[in-house]
Amino acid sequence: MNAATGPESLSVTLHPAIAEIAAADWDACACPEAADGGRPADPFTTHRFLAALEESGSVGPGTGWEPHHLAVRSGDSVVAVAPCYAKAHSQGEYIFDHGWADAWERAGGRYYPKLQVAVPFTPATGRRFLTRPGWEAAGRSALVSALVQVAAENRLSSAHVTFCTAREAEAGAAMGLLHRRTQQFHWENRGYADFDAFLGDLASRKRKTIRKERAAAQGFGGTIRQLSGAAIEPHHWQAMWAFYQDTGARKWGRPYLTRAFFDLAAERLADDVLMVVAERGGRPVAGALNLIGRDTLFGRYWGCVEEHACLHFECCYYQAIEAAIARGLSRVEAGAQGEHKLARGYLPAETHSLHWIADRSFRAAVSRFLDQERAMLGEEMTILADYGPFRKMPTEDRE
Repeated sequence: MNAATGPESLSVTLHPAIAEIAAADWDACACPEAADGGRPADPFTTHRFLAALEESGSVGPGTGWEPHHLAVRSGDSVVAVAPCYAKAHSQGEYIFDHGWADAWERAGGRYYPKLQVAVPFTPATGRRFLTRPGWEAAGRSALVSALVQVAAENRLSSAHVTFCTAREAEAGAAMGLLHRRTQQFHWENRGYADFDAFLGDLASRKRKTIRKERAAAQGFGGTIRQLSGAAIEPHHWQAMWAFYQDTGARKWGRPYLTRAFFDLAAERLADDVLMVVAERGGRPVAGALNLIGRDTLFGRYWGCVEEHACLHFECCYYQAIEAAIARGLSRVEAGAQGEHKLARGYLPAETHSLHWIADRSFRAAVSRFLDQERAMLGEEMTILADYGPFRKMPTEDRE
């Protein structure tokens, strides 16, 4: 693809591999908060995570995710970056535009390839226009301008920025991009001392249901453990790969991540991972893989080789809540979709994306659709929140 130009004092380059950008330069933009030795706010935009996707063949030739990362420089210094991909399909994005693609192609257009600023296969909110401190406005402006320029000059139908922050969405909309709002279900930590304190905030009937589900899950005949770092042994990674394969084959037809990614994760990402493993007779039978951010636990993958009542809820949702409380984290993001999360304390939360459409008429049609979708989303979130498990009256008896 053709490169882009930036403002007079900045230059923008495209990179077909993240290895072309030094890890220190990338992470100075992606996670400057981790310079103190702490965790990054978003583990998915770190150089090590994105490099593992590329080196494992999970993205790249033949996957429909072709890296074209953007880097903005002031002189010799990298001041902003964005994880960017040319997409040959709309799989693994979780902000669904299949209807847009179908409409444009029925009208005689070519929707693919398109540009996507995103973390592949990861419906987790985080910054997408990654800048060094002090370069937020200039770096973001240069990245947005470059994204649109690259898409236009290469005659692509569109460019998309998915699961960006609300602040980025507001800034992108001010620059002329279309702002889309969607929803997920997140658990918020209200300063709970432990899981029982969380249960104390719920309506009596919901508390009883969760306690019954946890008892059923814990009665599967084995033990459930939370593992991170060196405590995750090779056989746990092998088991998680098997779980992921089974779930991926059933839900998507073809799992996105390769076996090599799990090997690289064991080598480079173990400290970012919280793995919940259910073992029976010394053998892992189910598990959930989470990534740990500075303030958020991100639930990603679940799978099992044995079916046990409520074990999915326990490993994915209740263990995640316990881990977040124990670690002092503010929230759990449990991935895309899933109204069943509502009854388990995960409430509707807005997610954001930005979109540039090349054709004016098509752009206007998408804009009208987004206006209608936004109104419906607001109503839906209000209704869903009202059906949440939390006590409606402060005088309701606690148990």
